[in-house]
Amino acid sequence: MPHRYGVPDRKNSPANDARGLALEALRDPLIGYFRRRVAEQDDVQDLVQEVFLRLSTRGGEDGIENLRGYVFQVAASVLADRGRRRTVRKHDAHIEFDPDRGGGAELGPDRIVAGREALKAVMAAVAQMPDRTRTVFILRRLEGMAYRDIAAQLGVSVSAVEKHMLRATERLARLGEAQ
Repeated sequence: MPHRYGVPDRKNSPANDARGLALEALRDPLIGYFRRRVAEQDDVQDLVQEVFLRLSTRGGEDGIENLRGYVFQVAASVLADRGRRRTVRKHDAHIEFDPDRGGGAELGPDRIVAGREALKAVMAAVAQMPDRTRTVFILRRLEGMAYRDIAAQLGVSVSAVEKHMLRATERLARLGEAQ
């Protein structure tokens, strides 16, 4: 019976059952393979699943003479890709969050009130800025626009936008020093 997307449904075919059993028999050896090669043992099951995912997206294993060798070749590829991702994302430079150093997740009523008062003070300071300075500040900080885009929108030079941002940040910095 065809699958609803036009792909043949091979779930119940005898050949697929045999392949599934052969692959399932490789689960424990794959677990051992990854356990010997990764420091984070919590990642082992995810890596095994990644191997099976790649095999399932590849399609049939009909043309593979040595299924075990192929599976471990895919496992090596999964490890290599993991290593590249970790390098690009600078995984080893990450540190675990320490709630004692980073401020606890609990916010007491006094902290909430202080935060609201600080927000009101910032909003008042922004409201008191000259129109052009306030507009530049809002476009840059809240809208995330680039200086040259702000300059084009307001019909001023990039240098003028930079000066308005400097004025706005100096005003807010003085507000922070006063508190």
